[in-house]
Amino acid sequence: MRIFLNERPIDLPQGTTLQQVRLQLRPQADLIVLNGFPADGDTLLSEGDRVVLISRGEFPSSEEMEALMAARHTPGVHEKVKKATVGIAGVGGLGSFVAGALARVGVGHLILADFDVVEPSNLNRQQYFVDQIGMPKVEAMRQNLQRINPYVVVTTFGGRLTPANIPSLFSDVDVMVEAFDAADQKAMLVESFLTRFPQIPVVAASGLAGHAPSNAIRTRRAAARLYLVGDGSSAARPGCGLMAPRVGIAAHHQANAVLRLLLAEEPE
Repeated sequence: MRIFLNERPIDLPQGTTLQQVRLQLRPQADLIVLNGFPADGDTLLSEGDRVVLISRGEFPSSEEMEALMAARHTPGVHEKVKKATVGIAGVGGLGSFVAGALARVGVGHLILADFDVVEPSNLNRQQYFVDQIGMPKVEAMRQNLQRINPYVVVTTFGGRLTPANIPSLFSDVDVMVEAFDAADQKAMLVESFLTRFPQIPVVAASGLAGHAPSNAIRTRRAAARLYLVGDGSSAARPGCGLMAPRVGIAAHHQANAVLRLLLAEEPE
């Protein structure tokens, strides 16, 4: 009889029970999941059952983590994304969501750049916590990403991006994400990067403030290697601030565009 233990196939004798598997293979496990549901008793296992044994507070090994992620993403997808490098310019409202989504997908290397620190006002839409107020955003985000997926390599730059340092910081990326707030910074990043790396795609954003309808946010191709997310019009202004739901929608559009590009698919 073949079952899957933490997504890896193992062969067991007929009549093996769930608790026997736990005692033989991971006696320290204090949470058992059988076919997607917590199990608190014992039961006979059947062909094809999927068992996950979890020890609270214990990191899965890199091999185990990879098997669990590959089972959710399919092996072909996971093989491609784990080899990828993605740059994220700005880890505020957009970039912090994008970074978290890509870490959960299993992108192998994230390069994060931001000069700012976590402020109380950031918590209305950015993926930080009260106890991180005052920390450099790149360090706080590295901390959070390691809690999500400790096997993602995170490289950080805590300073201002300029046309002079952009080429060296992001020379190895497969996709570049523009996640700034200010229009002049957005334009500078896109122009500087595409001038130096015209064959590498950039995923940018514009128009995501307020609480207008979600479906107004879309992904479109703005130039040969430039993809733009947003509604193109709703800029932050008095009476129309930046809020977590819409910022998160746009950021996940960006993350999905990155994923599709890594898989050689059009984001539109």
